[in-house]
Amino acid sequence: MREFLYPRKGFWRGFGYIGKRMRRLPDTPHRIALGFACGAFASFSPFFTLHFFVAAFFAWLLRGNIVAALFGTIVGNPLSFPAIASSSLWLGRLVMGREGGGANFEAIMEAFGAAFESAWAGVKGWFGFETENTASILSFLDEVFLPYLVGGAMIGVVAAFVSYWILGPLVAAYQTGRQRRIERRAAERRQAIDEELSAYETHDRTGDNA
Repeated sequence: MREFLYPRKGFWRGFGYIGKRMRRLPDTPHRIALGFACGAFASFSPFFTLHFFVAAFFAWLLRGNIVAALFGTIVGNPLSFPAIASSSLWLGRLVMGREGGGANFEAIMEAFGAAFESAWAGVKGWFGFETENTASILSFLDEVFLPYLVGGAMIGVVAAFVSYWILGPLVAAYQTGRQRRIERRAAERRQAIDEELSAYETHDRTGDNA
């Protein structure tokens, strides 16, 4: 649990690794940035444990890079989730004209947990939800899930645009620099080969003259 909340090597090391993997993906900067943006958007949805699937779906729908979309879900992590959940719920309630502002992350997670417990109780009852379970789930959907979905979608769109705007030029610059380095090394190898051939021919002509 401690490793999940705060790894020994820190989050920045993991972010740096993901950044390197992102830049090296064999795809265009547009598709990579678009895929990452889909992952960032999915991180603001209330579909916990399904962010990978939501990100992959939108990346497939918009023709972005699916692997980059999976990397993009790193926007939602143990450090950012409290702020994401509280701000999404607060904005959703504000837009929908609901009473009450946001809630702390613990209260939101308790609401999700209670809804899952009610749903599971209905499943165990041969898909027959009891009255209190149905009322609990409907209350959760109306007071928490729907406002979270609306607010999260709005903030997620902004996060997606920002991610695309930042990442696209970075990936393009990296790929351009990488291609130049490859071409320079290839030119250096060709030059070295030409010099070796030239030296061999000179040596061969000297031997013939001798």
